Amino acid sequence: MARTTVKVPTPLRSFAGGASELSLEGATVGAVLGELADAHPALRRHLFTTEGRLRSFVSIYVNDEDIRSLEREATPLKEGDVVSIVPAVAGGSPAARGRLATETLKRRPAGPDPGAFSTDELRRYSRHLLLSEVGMAGQKKLRAAKVLLVGTGGLGAPTALYLAAAGVGEIGLVDFDAVDLSNLQRQVLYSTRDVGRPKLVAARERLEGLNPGIRIVPHEVRLSSENALEILAPYDVIVDGTDNFPTRYLVNDASVLLKKPNVYGSIYRFEGQVSVFDARHGPCYRCLYPEPPPPGLVPSCAEAGVLGVLPGLVGVLQATETVKLILGQGDSLIGRLLLYDALSLKFRELKVRKNPHCVICSAHPTQTQLIDYPAFCGVPNPSAPADTGVPQVEPEALHAELDSDEPPFLVDVREPGEWAITHLPGAHLIPKGELAEHVDELTRAAKLVVYCRSGVRSAEATRFLLDLGFSNVRTLHGGINAWAQRVDPSVPQY
Repeated sequence: MARTTVKVPTPLRSFAGGASELSLEGATVGAVLGELADAHPALRRHLFTTEGRLRSFVSIYVNDEDIRSLEREATPLKEGDVVSIVPAVAGGSPAARGRLATETLKRRPAGPDPGAFSTDELRRYSRHLLLSEVGMAGQKKLRAAKVLLVGTGGLGAPTALYLAAAGVGEIGLVDFDAVDLSNLQRQVLYSTRDVGRPKLVAARERLEGLNPGIRIVPHEVRLSSENALEILAPYDVIVDGTDNFPTRYLVNDASVLLKKPNVYGSIYRFEGQVSVFDARHGPCYRCLYPEPPPPGLVPSCAEAGVLGVLPGLVGVLQATETVKLILGQGDSLIGRLLLYDALSLKFRELKVRKNPHCVICSAHPTQTQLIDYPAFCGVPNPSAPADTGVPQVEPEALHAELDSDEPPFLVDVREPGEWAITHLPGAHLIPKGELAEHVDELTRAAKLVVYCRSGVRSAEATRFLLDLGFSNVRTLHGGINAWAQRVDPSVPQY
C-alpha cells in the first residue's frame, strides 16, 4: 500500500496535533483522508460534511493536480505522492470599524496627455525604459491603464504603492474605513499621523506624493451587489485585496460578468495565496472554491493574527501580476495558485482548472447576475446590527456581577499569546480549540461567561456549550475590547 505525504495548512494544523505534514498509507485519496480524519477526529468536520461528502471550500491536490480534474476521492495514489489540503482563506477583519468622515475627496483633473513623456517622466521611468519588455511602448500602456484596488488594507497598501510608482495612469480605490493604530503593523501606505483619518484621504495624499503624474479615484463606499458592476466597469484590471468572503465572491462574480481579470491575494498568519482569475482564459475563484466555509470556521486576521511583512510580499506579487497583465508580458498566474509559507520561506505552485460546471463562468452558467453575498456566505448583512444568536452579557452588567456575592466563572477562549497581552482578573484560559477537552472543569459552575477579543470566538464557544446542554452560559458582548472601551480603559485594546 502506498505511503503518502499529506500537507496540512496552517488553519487546520491545530486539529491535526500541530503537524504541518503527515505520512499516511492508503490506495486512494479517499482512503488517506479517511485515515487522517480517524487519526484526528477534530479535523473531520473541516474536511467532510455530516453526510460524509468532501467539503467544497476545501480543495485537495495530488502533487500539483486538483482531484476534481482526476478521479476525485477515488484518485489512486502511488508511493511518494504528496496530497495537499488547500482550504479557502479570507483573512482581514470581520467588519470595518466605521465609515469615512465627511472630508471632501476632490478628484484630480483628467489623466495625463497620451503623447510624449516629459523629461522628468523619462527620468522617473528610466529603469523601465531600459527593459525591452517594457520600453517606451510598455510605459505608455501603463500610463493608459486603469486599475481598481478593492480594499486599501494589508494587501491594497503595497499594491497601490508599487502600481503608483510604476506609473499606472489611473488607480481606483474602494474603501470606507479609517486608519487604526493596529493597521500600522502591516499597512505601509499609512503613518502614525494618519490614525483616525479616512483611509482614502490618507492613501490619496501618499500616492499623489509618490507620483503626481497619475490619477487617484476614490470610491468611498462599501462594495455591494447594487454598486459593484458600475464601479468595476471603467477599469481594465481588478485587484482583490478584500478581507472577507462575501466581498471576495462579489468581486469574483462581478469580474466574470464584466469579463475582467481579477488579481487575487489572501493572507493568514504566516501563509499567503496569489492567483489571477480570468474566466475568458481560465478558471475563476468559484472554480477553486465553489462555496464559502461556514461563518467562523476560518478566523480572520483580527482573530488569528498575521505576520506584518506577509501582506507586503503578497501585495507585491499582486502588483507584479497586474503590471504583467497591462504590459502583456510573461506568464500570468491564470490557472495557477501560488502558495507562500513565510516560516519555511517556501513557495509552492498548484494547478487550478476551469470547472465545466461552475455556476458563473461555465459555458452554461446558472447564475447570470450578482446575488446577496452576505446571505450566500451565511453572515449577517454588514450594515445590520450584530446578533450572535446566543445569550449575551454587556460589559457593564458583567462588571456588576463580578462584584456580587456570586460572580460568574470567566472563561477566556483566546490563545496564550493574547492572554499575555491582557486578560480579565479571575479568568480561566481555555483556548477555543481545546474547549471540548475541558468541559468537565465547567460543569460545577453555577454561571459561565465566555469572552474573547471581540466576541466572535466566544459566541461560537457559547453555542458549543449550549449544544452540550449548558443552560447557564453567556458570551461577553464585544469581548475584552468592549470591556476596555466601556468599563476599564486601562485594559489595552489590540
